[in-house]
Amino acid sequence: MSKHADSVDSAVLARVRSGTEGHVWTPSDFLDLGSRAAVDKALSRHCQAGHIGRAGRGLYHVPKNHPILGQLGPDPRDLHDAIARMDNSQLFPTGAHAANALGLSDQIPMRPFLLTTGRSRRIRQGKGEILLRHVSPRFVSTKNPKSAQVILALRWLGRRFVDDDTVAKLRRNLSPKDRAALPTDAASAPAWIGAIFRRVASDDYGR
Repeated sequence: MSKHADSVDSAVLARVRSGTEGHVWTPSDFLDLGSRAAVDKALSRHCQAGHIGRAGRGLYHVPKNHPILGQLGPDPRDLHDAIARMDNSQLFPTGAHAANALGLSDQIPMRPFLLTTGRSRRIRQGKGEILLRHVSPRFVSTKNPKSAQVILALRWLGRRFVDDDTVAKLRRNLSPKDRAALPTDAASAPAWIGAIFRRVASDDYGR
């Protein structure tokens, strides 16, 4: 190994070890240390040596060992953050997950898949995979993140199935701050969801 390659190897490993526990790294996190080819080779060598683990293609972490479960993968939140950085995108729960989180549905999707403002693709993770499906940035470009969650949930439910009970649940389950943000974020939603936003936010609703 050349002196330069050895230097890149050492710098990459030092950065990984100095990071916060559970952090997931991508090659772009090391490009200030050397060329992309040199960084890729360094990461590959450290994986082969067991210094770091591969959480997916282009995704690396320091594995944790559990006395019973063995080697553990990264926390999903850290993994999702790394995928978003790698793709220069934003990740969101599916409409079904959003509806469940907001108390609008009891359905809990079992298949691991996320919405992304980037391209649709599959990321292999061990024996499984994470599915990423494209969502138009228009629907999630809200000032308040909770508004985007409501848009995704209502789009998944469908206009026919959104009724007064749905509005009541949103008024009950959203904080006053999140309700107040809905009218401003209505421009990011389809017209029928914008109308629901205004009903949920209205102080006169139900009087």
